[in-house]
Amino acid sequence: MSDMYQEFVNRRSVRVYTDEPIADEDLKKILSAGLMAPSGKSKFPWHFIVVKDRAMLEKLSLCRVGVARMLAKAACAIVVVGDPAVTDTLVEDCTIAAAYMHLEASTLGLGSCYIQGRGRTAENGETTEDYVRGLLGFPADYKMQAVLSLGHIGKPMKPHKEEKLFWDKVHQEKF
Repeated sequence: MSDMYQEFVNRRSVRVYTDEPIADEDLKKILSAGLMAPSGKSKFPWHFIVVKDRAMLEKLSLCRVGVARMLAKAACAIVVVGDPAVTDTLVEDCTIAAAYMHLEASTLGLGSCYIQGRGRTAENGETTEDYVRGLLGFPADYKMQAVLSLGHIGKPMKPHKEEKLFWDKVHQEKF
């Protein structure tokens, strides 16, 4: 099996982190992976907002009802937003960029969790997008896709089990 395949087996969404900060060179590699992600017609609509400030991470932890609390203990977060004036593939492009960063974090031995922002609600009742825009000030016409929490893994998780893959969802030639 390839090293990449083994990374897919081992990668898990991590929600428990240690207090250890992420090294600047590791954060740069993670961001570089996102910047190298493919984009429809090479439009690259994404912008990444890196948040390390502890008080802001605590506020960000309220961006989704019940699922973003791990941000309060994360070493940092990367908020992925995009400019819809650039392309109609904004959602796909931003998601792929976030997934590349998610995978790069894993290859570096770091934990991460993809927190969906688009179409979701913050704990105060606002949309997640409006809540995060109010905190971070990205332009009113930009769309938020996700927040990626990052940190050193506080609770190791077991790899995926290949025997539990849903092969019934794979169809040959026709559905």
